[in-house]
Amino acid sequence: MARRLISSGSVFEAEIGYSRAVLDGDWVFVSGTTGFDYSTMTLVEDVAGQCEQCLVNISTALGQAGASLADVVRVNYVLPDRRDFEACWPVLKRYFGQVRPAAMMIQAGLLDPRMKIEIEVTARRRS
Repeated sequence: MARRLISSGSVFEAEIGYSRAVLDGDWVFVSGTTGFDYSTMTLVEDVAGQCEQCLVNISTALGQAGASLADVVRVNYVLPDRRDFEACWPVLKRYFGQVRPAAMMIQAGLLDPRMKIEIEVTARRRS
């Protein structure tokens, strides 16, 4: 299977030069995804709401690749304030409680100071 690029239509992809996701064989690599609602380019203020929107955006990208959140094998969380991570746990448990991918949380600054979380995943499509 050829490599396929997947776009969310976000202006960031064109401005920076990356894809929302890349499908390569059965592997799907989803770029770091923030909580922007791409249809309105809005961002809610609370971290749990941003986390939820991140996962909606990631789920959409995975769907375009023929995969789902159930196929996620690795997830990386990036938060500017590590104290915000616990507020995301109920959201993460709802989406990944049964999947339980390998995970890592990093504290680091994000591109826009309004962003409170960025999530990157790797998935492997099931045959």
